Amino acid sequence: MTDFTMFDYKVTDGVAVATFNRPDKMNTFTPVVMREMIELFDKTDSDDAVRAVVVTGSGRAFCAGAELGIAGADTFNYNKRAASEEIITNGFRRDGGGRVTLRIYRSLKPVIAAVNGAAVGVGATMQLPMDFRLASTGAKFGFVFARRGITPEACSAWFLPRLVGMQTALDWVYSGRVFDAHEAKDSGLVHSLHGPDDLLPAALELAHRVTEKSAPVSIAFSRQLMWRMMGASHPMEAHKLDSRGIQLRGQSTDVKEGIESFMQKRDPNFPNTVSADFPADVFPPEPEFE
Repeated sequence: MTDFTMFDYKVTDGVAVATFNRPDKMNTFTPVVMREMIELFDKTDSDDAVRAVVVTGSGRAFCAGAELGIAGADTFNYNKRAASEEIITNGFRRDGGGRVTLRIYRSLKPVIAAVNGAAVGVGATMQLPMDFRLASTGAKFGFVFARRGITPEACSAWFLPRLVGMQTALDWVYSGRVFDAHEAKDSGLVHSLHGPDDLLPAALELAHRVTEKSAPVSIAFSRQLMWRMMGASHPMEAHKLDSRGIQLRGQSTDVKEGIESFMQKRDPNFPNTVSADFPADVFPPEPEFE
């Protein structure tokens, strides 16, 4: 059992599936959703039974952005919002979507979005630090902030151009238009398209394919290495980190098992766990919000 209220959570054969469970509200984003998503990735990182995470929606939406019906025109007016779920630094309230995407960015397990329907606003930006985005042929996406009079959030100005290129990112952000899954696939935002009934099975198959024969600690290290190097100023930054990684992992029991299983022509059974053996001190700490 879990304490999650905004999504259903289940782990089967090493894959955690989190399903937004408010289809009557189009799975819209609230402060409670923000808190529970951060808790979700705390949970999956600490659970060695979880090899990968799939996030999906229910009903007609993946997540249709911020819930506008509660505060209406004051939805984004932080001066009129309760501060119970917020962090204030130097007079600025930290963007809730950004807190979620930064937590997903730090995930030690692969993360897959199975986009079943509408994904707009934070429903689109929360997917950007996920490793793969699979979409239903009926899914729609929209970075609609300019049409609401606000600005991009959830660190999307960092993630989106890196995923689809600057010109495409600017088109989507300037116009705020909603576009279909085929355009998302053609632009590189989406990994693959699937019929509605085939979407979740495809996401689960991908989760198994990328994890079932690989060492969990190696995947965790690789995920952090690859994502962090997207913003590195020089390949020397990668050389520093992968040199440390090779040295630390080279003496692990995982490597002994990896080599022996290869020589013996059998599948490996890696003994090291992410919770106990991930070398977190190799990576620089996250910058402060100042």
